[in-house]
Amino acid sequence: MRLMSAVTFTLLSVVICCSLTEKPPNASNPNIIIMLMDDMGWGDLGVFGQPSKETPNLDAMAAQGMLLPNFYTANPLCSPSRAALLTGRLPVRNGFYTTNGHARNAYTPQEIVGGISKDEILLPQMLKKKGYVSKIVGKWHLGHRPQYLPLKNGFDEWFGAPNCHFGPFNDGVRPNIPVYNNSEMLGRYYEEFAINRKTGESNLTQIYLMEGLDFILRQTKDRQPFFLYWAPDATHAPVYASKRFLGKSQRGRYGDAVMELDYSVGQILSWLRTFGIENNTFVFFTSDNGAALMSGPKEGGSNGPFLCGKETTFEGGMREPAIAWWPGHIKEGSVNFQLANVMDLFTTSLALAGINPPDDRILDGLDLTPVLLNRSHTLQNRPIFYYRGNELMAVRLGQYKAHYWTWSNSWEEFRKGVNFCPGQEVPNVTTHEQKEHTQQPIIFHLGRDPGEKFPISVLTKEYQDVLSMISPIVEQHKKTMVPGIPQLNMCDMAVMNWAPAGCEKLGKCLKAPKSEPWKCDWPH
Repeated sequence: MRLMSAVTFTLLSVVICCSLTEKPPNASNPNIIIMLMDDMGWGDLGVFGQPSKETPNLDAMAAQGMLLPNFYTANPLCSPSRAALLTGRLPVRNGFYTTNGHARNAYTPQEIVGGISKDEILLPQMLKKKGYVSKIVGKWHLGHRPQYLPLKNGFDEWFGAPNCHFGPFNDGVRPNIPVYNNSEMLGRYYEEFAINRKTGESNLTQIYLMEGLDFILRQTKDRQPFFLYWAPDATHAPVYASKRFLGKSQRGRYGDAVMELDYSVGQILSWLRTFGIENNTFVFFTSDNGAALMSGPKEGGSNGPFLCGKETTFEGGMREPAIAWWPGHIKEGSVNFQLANVMDLFTTSLALAGINPPDDRILDGLDLTPVLLNRSHTLQNRPIFYYRGNELMAVRLGQYKAHYWTWSNSWEEFRKGVNFCPGQEVPNVTTHEQKEHTQQPIIFHLGRDPGEKFPISVLTKEYQDVLSMISPIVEQHKKTMVPGIPQLNMCDMAVMNWAPAGCEKLGKCLKAPKSEPWKCDWPH
């Protein structure tokens, strides 16, 4: 494990900072850092109104950069949203969805057979064209079998895990998730990488911070443009924080995790200033999906004024906190209401690097540089498509959102205590059966009604005008949609993390059971 003490980092930073007396090279190819949180909600940041005001570094980042209140994920669940970010394509195009059931969320638990398709082109693969060195720190979640791992898909380095930190598990039934350094495991969660389920104590966020700082340090020393994809998962249940932060938040353990992530963001931005590369480094902060209200109140976050949360296509499930930071380029303290989404980060990163996007496929992400760099206040009036599995559930255009299908989760799961919309049930909207509204969509004005509580009457001129604007967009989208081959249909206990690369060196290999594949069951 390549970890450094704070003292070592300080000494090295002084040496490197003093040696970097010339302007950083490749100023036209800025470094790119994407910080992707896990299950962090729109309402978890002080700058978005969280009353405890426990995110001073993120609030300062917003004051020094641009806040994007209308930023969306591509799917209300972790794996598909991450696949969309790195490919610039909707999950239904890149294959990160299931056809085992209608409008069902699917992801990559360790029994999943599939992963990111070899036909997809990921952001780090594209950035290599301009000499970028790329590293992912934290959660991957695009498949854990060897052919799907980061170093097989464009990344040069990786420190983190292929799956969520669920556990601890019994080795004979289900193995604990491995933690990798590049292409070999270093240990497993709950074993070499401790997470105390009782107290919530774990040093993982600090480890991920140090790995990120070390990467920045080395690339700065080598004068290489870099892409850092920093994806910690402390705010995903079971939430955790290091001893220094446990018990500090007014919000409980979830708030402790947020405070540690906020601190880590501050450390990374400070590190860039230490090396004098802040004016040549574009940083974007966001989350993979809305806060997991089903894990609340102790282990779930806040989606602010928005309806429901993770797993749903209501605003709480898909609208994300978003901050862009690039001193000297992005106007300080700016707020832009452009409709944007996580797929735009693919196209925008390529534009910043001076790389043409691939022209052999449909991309769903737009280049946001005109908005970010104040060359245009807004782009075209682009729509936001809300997918759940293989179904287009809703579309936003301007301030209006039209729901073509609604449901939160099934009665069966709801009766088991799984509630995606606790305390927020809206009659005929947060339904527990899948309800089709394709002939007469439910339409909300999100400016007047961000909580999606008051549908516009179908008898009004406003409703008819909105429907006439949105309907052609939906028809064109469906007409031109060519779904990718679904990668999340098959499961098999034999493909779990029994014997990852490097396990033999550690004596950590486990015997896999006989292969007996089945169609995965996705309840939500």
